[in-house]
Amino acid sequence: MKPFGSLSLRRKLFGIVLLTALAALIVALGAIVGYDLRTYHRTLVSDLTTQAELLGRTTVPALAFDDPKVAAENLAVLRFRPAVSAAALYNARGAIFATYKRRDEQIQFPALPETDGMRIEDKDLILFKRIVSDGEILGTVYLRADYELFDRVLDYLGIAAVVLAAALGIALLLAMWMERFVTGPVLAIAEIAREVVGKRDYSRRAAKLSSDEVGTLVDAFNDMLAEIDRRTVELEASNARLAREIEERSRAEHEVLRLNAELENKVRERTVQLETANKELEAFSYSVSHDLRAPLRSIDGFGQALVEDFPEHLPEPARRYLDRIRSSTKQMGLLIEGLLNLARVSRRQLERRQVDLSEIARQVVNDLEQREPDRAVEVSVWDGMRAEGDPHLLYAVLENLVGNAWKFTSKKDKARVEIGALKDRGHTIFYVRDNGAGFDMTYADKLFGAFQRLHAVSDYSGTGIGLATVQRIVRRHGGRIWAEAEVGKGAVFYFTLALDEERPAGTARDAGRADG
Repeated sequence: MKPFGSLSLRRKLFGIVLLTALAALIVALGAIVGYDLRTYHRTLVSDLTTQAELLGRTTVPALAFDDPKVAAENLAVLRFRPAVSAAALYNARGAIFATYKRRDEQIQFPALPETDGMRIEDKDLILFKRIVSDGEILGTVYLRADYELFDRVLDYLGIAAVVLAAALGIALLLAMWMERFVTGPVLAIAEIAREVVGKRDYSRRAAKLSSDEVGTLVDAFNDMLAEIDRRTVELEASNARLAREIEERSRAEHEVLRLNAELENKVRERTVQLETANKELEAFSYSVSHDLRAPLRSIDGFGQALVEDFPEHLPEPARRYLDRIRSSTKQMGLLIEGLLNLARVSRRQLERRQVDLSEIARQVVNDLEQREPDRAVEVSVWDGMRAEGDPHLLYAVLENLVGNAWKFTSKKDKARVEIGALKDRGHTIFYVRDNGAGFDMTYADKLFGAFQRLHAVSDYSGTGIGLATVQRIVRRHGGRIWAEAEVGKGAVFYFTLALDEERPAGTARDAGRADG
């Protein structure tokens, strides 16, 4: 049997509706049956007790004057009580004084009376009641009546089965109705989303079945697909133009051996055009990522409107699904923001000047401490760490590296982070060391790729773009970045900021840990 979380939305809705109806009916029927059976039992016991007391009072003279005939006549009145199958009177010595049996009943009376009380024997209720007059025990009344509690239970079970079957049928119809107007559009969006991801066909559209918030969600989803489709067509056209230009350049290079200086000038002109096209393509990609945020805000806004405007009418499963939709849109927004930052790093003009990395590191640590005042992290920042580079970009480098160290030590009782520098063959190598989660060096080659993660999102949050941004900044400064780590024992990230600096002997290959 599949786990509940892996079932489809349709099956979950069916199951929840049916189980809810079944549980409600079982509780209601159980309460009704329990109350009725308890009332039946108490009424029968009370009725028999009262009957026994009346018989005891009316037979006092017969017992006192030893007149069994009168006593038998008093017991014969029980023929008007069909539920009583037998009765008997015992005198003070415990001998049977008079008896009564329902017609055709084969009953053997107890040889001796018992103390006051009742018990259930087979399907009969047996009651003994002493006859007391003026403080003297004159005898005992014995009554035996039909106890129909078990037959009532069987009857109720039959009735409950019929009611449950009818109720489940109605619940099934309601679930089918809800599927058409609630889950149907959501499932259609999910199916189209899978096809779009699998086939890259952005021309697909979800059918709008209603004008409510779900219909608004369908409109927003379709608008998003239309925008992506339009941008994709433009991007493909731009790529086609770029491909044609590259092909023309290749032919020009083959002709360069026999062409004169005029042809070489044309090749240079083509090169300039190609660089311009690359810049336009980069700016276009930035525009695509920027415009993707608008439909995401629309999806998140309408999801919030559903939760806030219909708190009483929105089923709990639908509320959970909307929360998951809103969480996914926010995560995608973070990914787009990361991509925009990555694009800005490439497009920003680099300005070099003397930068105090020690002061930047302390600013980053101070920001982290203010953001999480409850964290107790032992941070060590070396003094005198200076480098030549862009201060804004180098701030982003330390912000990502120190932020990673801060995040991956969150599960350590005694977290430690060190930002320092060392010398190797006359070159300065900066590093950020922590004693956090670390990573497996087998997967180190995936570290600096965008969206590459070596830790689950449920363990450590993040987008997977931070270290890709760091690597791009370090390369623009003519340096390189690499790391050493061990699972559960922390990691060290090294980087240089000079074109001619080389990796120190004995350090790990370019590698790293997926960031957040």
